[in-house]
Amino acid sequence: MSDLYTLQGVTVRYGAHTVLAVDKLAIRRGEILSVVGPSGAGKSTLLRLLNFLQPPTSGAIHFDGIPFSADRAATLEMRRRVTTVFQRPVLLRRSVEANITYGLRLRGQRGEAAALHATLASVGLAELAQQPARTLSSGEAQRVALARALVLRPEALLLDEPTANLDPYNVGLIEQNIARLNQEQQTTIVLVTHNLHQARRLAHRVLLLLDGHPVETAATQTFFECPHDPRTAAFVRGDMVY
Repeated sequence: MSDLYTLQGVTVRYGAHTVLAVDKLAIRRGEILSVVGPSGAGKSTLLRLLNFLQPPTSGAIHFDGIPFSADRAATLEMRRRVTTVFQRPVLLRRSVEANITYGLRLRGQRGEAAALHATLASVGLAELAQQPARTLSSGEAQRVALARALVLRPEALLLDEPTANLDPYNVGLIEQNIARLNQEQQTTIVLVTHNLHQARRLAHRVLLLLDGHPVETAATQTFFECPHDPRTAAFVRGDMVY
């Protein structure tokens, strides 16, 4: 399996404070990589780098072999291959369907009616297609945000706590769609989550960040059952390691 992302000597600093320092990290094409760690560990900063929302202070990120650094901006073509779903979705004052097709319209694309209906159905929103998006529950709103990403058919999907504070029904629907997208389209998915059970259910590999530094990256079963780093073992047990 080839690598879609590689990070080499990457740091993010704000003044004298280093919030992320990654000597080396590879994200494999077609995998689900879950990023775990306590609040403030650098998880969201890592996602911002992977989505080209900010450049690293030093080092370089290569996306499909194309460099992105403080001296080299991401191209529009690169940005369009990556989509992010944030923890708190921002929805337009339009219908559910209009929100989902918004990204397609920005790109001058037209979604096929059958594909749009299938996407709505897959996230359980077919009957709410014409409902104003601002009237939805938090779980329904997050499913709209996920559907908005799915219709773009991204090469990489970045998820920042996509099911935080949602009920089991919405968590289940969102997880099903994440797994289906990866299996059917081989989409590379980076999932930031505080939910270790979710990471175990969905991920092929798990990365632990502590204080801005990668501690361990391992296959999911290895990560949870026989981690190599004692800090990983402590984190999995629920001990305070930060």
